[in-house]
Amino acid sequence: MKHVSGALSGDPESGVKIPTRRALAKQQTRAKVLAAARRLFSECGYEGATIRDIATEAGMSTGAVFANFTDKSDLFREIMFSDMATLAETMREAASRGRGVEDALLRAFSVGYAFYKSQLPLARAAFSVSWLPEEGVELRFSDTAQALRDLITEQVQLAVERGELSQEAEVKLRGDMLFDCYLANYPEAIFLGWSLEALQAKARDQIRVILAGARRG
Repeated sequence: MKHVSGALSGDPESGVKIPTRRALAKQQTRAKVLAAARRLFSECGYEGATIRDIATEAGMSTGAVFANFTDKSDLFREIMFSDMATLAETMREAASRGRGVEDALLRAFSVGYAFYKSQLPLARAAFSVSWLPEEGVELRFSDTAQALRDLITEQVQLAVERGELSQEAEVKLRGDMLFDCYLANYPEAIFLGWSLEALQAKARDQIRVILAGARRG
């Protein structure tokens, strides 16, 4: 019988590593805590949800929560980063179906707004906390937010390569401006109750104006 130690085991010849029971139990505990935290952040907001409440909702002790997450901001950050990674993938897929750069960007923006409008309480908590660096969340400038900025800039660069935009399009500057507009529309999306159609109309005008000076004559 082979002796199994550490977090992973398996056949060393095949290179396949199988999680041990302990590792699987830890994964399941983290998943339960994250699911409970997501529910409470959605219902109570960031400030209203406490670690004690989250532990109770997950059916475990506060010690078990702290064994897996440093603090509340660590929990919230993991939920938001997971959502933003999913969103980046969805936006990229939407942009790939675009007919030209304006359509590609509008499709990407639209799925972003639809994603957060489908979970408004959590979105409101996220965008409120993103402006509170003292909480240690700092979502706005996270690596995953940078991925969204890069995705938008990439669409501008592709349009230059296709000849749709001028070689003097100042790709990075326009990408940054488009990303800032994308973010700036979120208050209307999640706090002011704008419809997706109204958000699309505003975003369409923003995209058109920002790219107007880069169009090939």
